[in-house]
Amino acid sequence: MPTEFPANADDALRQHLRALLTEAQAHITLDDVLTGFPLERINERVHGLPYSAFELLWHLRFAQRDILNFIRDDAYTHLNWPDDYWPHRDGSAQDWQGEIQAFRQDLAALLELLRSPDIDLFAVVPNGKDQTWLREFLLVADHNAYHVGQLALLKRLLD
Repeated sequence: MPTEFPANADDALRQHLRALLTEAQAHITLDDVLTGFPLERINERVHGLPYSAFELLWHLRFAQRDILNFIRDDAYTHLNWPDDYWPHRDGSAQDWQGEIQAFRQDLAALLELLRSPDIDLFAVVPNGKDQTWLREFLLVADHNAYHVGQLALLKRLLD
């Protein structure tokens, strides 16, 4: 049964973006990957990969937070790539859960912004030069899907 979208194109676009950020589209969701993840192995680097599962989850959360900060904080400071975006440290099971919780909170904040009728998706974000709200939401969705896929592969390698 086809999904009915509102007659308003802006509302339809927002629904598509929300689905891209929260649902399994052409990719697996983070929640699906996290189910049954071998927590005792989150700090292992397998098959020559340059990061562990913990580092990958940390990066996923950190980059999403950085984009959120970029679009909403007047005092945003650009960070150094790649040094500031990768932790290069181990994490505990408690750290792992904290990263998951922070990721979900930041995603909820992004979705709240997406729901705001005051935000024109085609307008440049306050800290942007030519970066629109639409671009930033798509960037989060694309970045998250990419690294969630890496976590899914890493989970298979660790199992």
